[in-house]
Amino acid sequence: MSRLRSFVARRLLLGVAQTVAVVLLVFALTEALPGDAAVALAGDQPDPARIAAIREAMHLDRPAYERFADWATGLSHGDFGTSLTSGRPVGQYISAGFGPTLLLATLTVALLVPIGFGLGVLAARRVGRLTDRLISSVTLAVYAVPEFALGVLLVTVLALRLGWLPPTAVGYGTDLLGHPAALVLPVLVLLSRPVCSLSRLVRAGMIDALASPYVAQARRYGISGTRIRYGHALPNALAPAAQHLARTIDWLLCGVIVVEALYVIPGLGTVLLNAVAERDVPVVQGLAVVFGVLTVVLNLGADLVAHRLAPRAGVAA
Repeated sequence: MSRLRSFVARRLLLGVAQTVAVVLLVFALTEALPGDAAVALAGDQPDPARIAAIREAMHLDRPAYERFADWATGLSHGDFGTSLTSGRPVGQYISAGFGPTLLLATLTVALLVPIGFGLGVLAARRVGRLTDRLISSVTLAVYAVPEFALGVLLVTVLALRLGWLPPTAVGYGTDLLGHPAALVLPVLVLLSRPVCSLSRLVRAGMIDALASPYVAQARRYGISGTRIRYGHALPNALAPAAQHLARTIDWLLCGVIVVEALYVIPGLGTVLLNAVAERDVPVVQGLAVVFGVLTVVLNLGADLVAHRLAPRAGVAA
């Protein structure tokens, strides 16, 4: 128990340091971009006097460290700040974009777990046979296809040529549950690579476990093959699979920019793209904090699961 507490404390301290580092890095990179929100608001042919007036009204003429200190102070009280371009609280942007992103992530994970584990277990049971070779070949080929290319291909074939599905979510707003057909293509693209990597991880973990001495001893004791596979071999494949699943959920919740941009879904990725284009520093920073905290929490949970299923692997991590 003391070792577990020490493990959790180290992970929490590391997570806090990582979150602070991400926030500082994002602020520094945003400051280094040419122009700012005042230039974006001034129009295509900005007048220097108008830019200066906007910058003064938005307090952009203050030193960067003062603006960062004010924002960090508000953040400690749960205030993400105010958008420079619209004057709305940053929390409203995050809450508005979180719904569609969470919906995509939930649907993807709900399909990813049974499909990924099912394919991995099936390949491990038929190792070296046609089924195993077919699953390994297809998953490797699909994993090699970039998400953007796969998304364009699915839109071209299933939406434009066959007309089975809408090509984008334009016109649906955030009410995506009311139009489930608009979710099919983005979920297929989001599933493609995680399913391949998860199934290969489960396959490799089960094959290693089935070749271990304790499994051979269990066979000598007359334990059934089903119990050996699912009671002994599969739990050993769960630790790396849980960590991979946490990384996948983190990737899904932190705004899948390519997929959301391709299918015009108003999620966190779209909010981030718009904020960067408008040089809206508080929105970018608020999203960075949310993404950093999600990453820390999900990876901590995955480490605890791995530590519980395979204590030596968890401590080593």
